[in-house]
Amino acid sequence: MKTSSKHYPYSLSIPFSQHCSILSLLSICIPICFFWIFMDKLLALLGQNPEIAMEADRYAIWLIPALLAYPILQSLIRYLQCQSLILPMFVSSSAALLLHIPLCWILTYKTSMGLTGAALSTGLALWFNVVLLVIYMRYSSACEKSRAFVFKDVFSCVKEFFSYGVPSAVMICLEWWSFELLILLSGLLPDSMLETSVLSICMTITGLHFFVPYGISAAAR
Repeated sequence: MKTSSKHYPYSLSIPFSQHCSILSLLSICIPICFFWIFMDKLLALLGQNPEIAMEADRYAIWLIPALLAYPILQSLIRYLQCQSLILPMFVSSSAALLLHIPLCWILTYKTSMGLTGAALSTGLALWFNVVLLVIYMRYSSACEKSRAFVFKDVFSCVKEFFSYGVPSAVMICLEWWSFELLILLSGLLPDSMLETSVLSICMTITGLHFFVPYGISAAAR
């Protein structure tokens, strides 16, 4: 018989959904990791500048720890949001940001890592955020009734998770990929390094502006 979180009491349905989302999202990260490892070859097939493809591949490989931390972090965020625990997320995110800024500067400019130092600092900051939220979940009295580890029937809900998650992911990916495609196309222009750099900076600034209303709407859910 099909089992989902709706068969559990509310206090257990929250950790059940959390474990299901972590398992499902981590399973998606595995093929993405292989995609990133061979990023240089894929970009070369798309006609990108070989130097840009090589640097993108190095950056993507060092960004894999961040990729593995992100699904766990997002699941923890949803776990706390379901209980209206916003302040712990704000504190942990602020602490991770305060760590990320100096760490990124040190690894990028004060070591020989260069671009890969920025990727590594991103992963370390995300894992630091994960650790802080796990500690809060483990020891806070606010999570006492919902911190149970519910592993029974978790695998049975993966199909249900993807049935809701895939359509939502397709909508978001189509929106974001339309912008990312511009950066790929800029790599085909004559001065590809300059054009790619300019568009990447513009996209980053646009993303910073976008996350202000996005963060407010996410906290208000």
